[in-house]
Amino acid sequence: MAQFIEFIGNNWMLATLWLVLFSAFMVFLTKTGPKAVSTQQAVMLINRKDGVVLDIRDKKEFEAGHIVDAIHMPSSKLSGHLTELDKYKSRPVIVVCKMGQQSGEACKTLTSAGFTDVVRLTGGMAEWRGQNLPVIQG
Repeated sequence: MAQFIEFIGNNWMLATLWLVLFSAFMVFLTKTGPKAVSTQQAVMLINRKDGVVLDIRDKKEFEAGHIVDAIHMPSSKLSGHLTELDKYKSRPVIVVCKMGQQSGEACKTLTSAGFTDVVRLTGGMAEWRGQNLPVIQG
């Protein structure tokens, strides 16, 4: 740790440049990436705006536990089966994956297909289970 502090002290311009670039990258990701919602916001979308949950995990993970009334469509098959989801274009779509990291690409695919209100669940099913929200198995 002492060497790290010494390095920053000796190379303060380099450390500052790295910090500025990292901050700019994070701002870029938040501006261009899909909107993320918390578990509470997802529940409100489902209950108040008739939101649809789209689970993009593998079949085995989906059967181990999923959100009530979730539509299962693995991310590998999403782009080929978008016509099956056309009836949900006017409703909020909440994309759920395992940890909340893979759902961004699925959100972009849905948005480019004409879906108007697409969001991803922050933390994915891991966060949903961590909040002790209801899960259906089987």
